[in-house]
Amino acid sequence: MFVVQRHHATNLHFDLRLEVGGVLVSWAVPKGPSLDPSVKRLAHRVGDHDLAHADVEGSGLGDGPGTVIVWDTGSYADLGDVDVATGLERGHVKVELHGHRLTGGFALTQTRMGGDEANWLLVKVDDEHADREHDPVATELTSVLSGRSNADLEHHH
Repeated sequence: MFVVQRHHATNLHFDLRLEVGGVLVSWAVPKGPSLDPSVKRLAHRVGDHDLAHADVEGSGLGDGPGTVIVWDTGSYADLGDVDVATGLERGHVKVELHGHRLTGGFALTQTRMGGDEANWLLVKVDDEHADREHDPVATELTSVLSGRSNADLEHHH
C-alpha cells in the first residue's frame, strides 16, 4: 500500500509513504506530486514510519505541530526490474500507484544533491495517466478518507 499525507505544519508539504518490508518508507515532498512527466519534484527521504501511521489524520500529532490529512492512498505495484527494497538501496525506485488521485507510474531517483543522500527526485512516468494540464495538488485539498481539509482540522482543534 501507499499513502500521501498532506501535512500543514510551519509550511505545507506532502509525505509520500510506501509500504516496504513492514514499514512505511517515507519522503517529504515540499511541492507535492505532479502528474506532469516534465516536472521533477524534490523528495527528501525521512525516517521510516510505523504502518499504523498510514491512516492518521488530525492536528498536533507526533510529527510535530500542524494538521495531517490522508490526501491519497491505495495499492502499488513494482514497475522496476528489481523490488522496491533493492531499488531503495540502489537509489532508484519505480512503482505503479493505484490511488484515488495518483495513478500510473512514478519514479523516485536518489540525487544526492548538495551532498545530501536524503535528496531524491519524484517524477511521473510518461504513461496514459500522465496529465500536463491538471495539478491535483492545487485543486484537491481534502482527505480521501474523511473529506476534511487541513483547514477543517485547524478549526476543530
